[in-house]
Amino acid sequence: MIALCAKRLFTPKDEIQDGLVLIEDGKISEVARRSEREIPRDAKVFDFARDFPDCALAPGYLDVHVHGSVGIDLMRSSDSDLPRFQQFLATRGVTGYFATTVAAPMDQTCRALEQMADAIDAAQDGGGRGAIPLGIHLEGPFLSHQRRGVHAPEYLLTPTVESFDKLWQAACGHVKMITIAPELPGAIEVIAEAARRGVCVSIGHSDATLEQARAGVRAGARHATHTFNAMRPLDHRAPGILGEVLENPRLTADIIADGIHVAAEVLKLFLQAKGIERAVLITDATAAAGMPDGRYRLGPIEVEVKNGTCTADGKLAGSVLTMDAAVRNVSNSGGWSLRDAVRAATLNAAQAVGLKMHGELKPGGEANFVLLSPLGEVRRTMVHGTLAGPDS
Repeated sequence: MIALCAKRLFTPKDEIQDGLVLIEDGKISEVARRSEREIPRDAKVFDFARDFPDCALAPGYLDVHVHGSVGIDLMRSSDSDLPRFQQFLATRGVTGYFATTVAAPMDQTCRALEQMADAIDAAQDGGGRGAIPLGIHLEGPFLSHQRRGVHAPEYLLTPTVESFDKLWQAACGHVKMITIAPELPGAIEVIAEAARRGVCVSIGHSDATLEQARAGVRAGARHATHTFNAMRPLDHRAPGILGEVLENPRLTADIIADGIHVAAEVLKLFLQAKGIERAVLITDATAAAGMPDGRYRLGPIEVEVKNGTCTADGKLAGSVLTMDAAVRNVSNSGGWSLRDAVRAATLNAAQAVGLKMHGELKPGGEANFVLLSPLGEVRRTMVHGTLAGPDS
């Protein structure tokens, strides 16, 4: 048994003072106050309350939209690359992630999906020094040409159930999320089939009208991808997809809170619209995250990073954002408390994509944690109850 003690626990629904978390076999067995529960004599104790008296223990962050980091592009990576990538994520508080694709030739995409699926299967018994791959996010190929961003137009496809099934089979059923433009011919059928298979269908990279977006939601979409970016702009008489994303209380939605993709004022509007239960943080990080300015890969795309901005052909192309920075930005620029900002990177993300045992400090949950300073700086990360990161 492992016992974690902390001055504060962010569950993150609640804050517990002088908290105690007990762990058995990589799972949380109990969450309590120190005054209410003695530490078992045989427990291995991590006394963060003593060693980090100003810090709070929270669930490990989840990033459901990440393409790479530290020079590693997940569509082109090898098995030997993944430990370094996963250790980097852990240093930023991330304990679980969805490997995310970009539009590419179908054969290349399928090869990448096969490798991503192998990594997920290999991590099932988990634990250790880095973030765990929990699923695959298909960002494309079913995207709008008008709102494709930097996705190459020649690799975009008209949605069909047959094409989706080919991708599903290549991923060995590990597709947990798909971004799709609901207005495309055939999209409604694909949305319905993906939802039937338990996939979190996210509307995005879309030029949809309000009614087209609503049709996607009726078919089974329940989330929105990097809100405001690669979407038809909001119009006060023809609100389009953003009208549905911001107004529908049944939809969760994510945002890239790096101060580049959306202005601070727009971030505040998004947080007000979706609230503390439905706002989700993502990084959309590329191989350039954690690296100096230069040129890097995003699948088949070459991107350039200069002064923290990642572009291709003059368009934003992912980010160099890390999740700990996103949480701090929501707390600082967005005006939320640190606990509520943490919720957007943990419980909200988990609930949006259906990860029931992640994102919350509760009995039966995965023993994945991040220890945070009052400013949201990562002091320690644990995966399955084991200290994670390159120095662990």
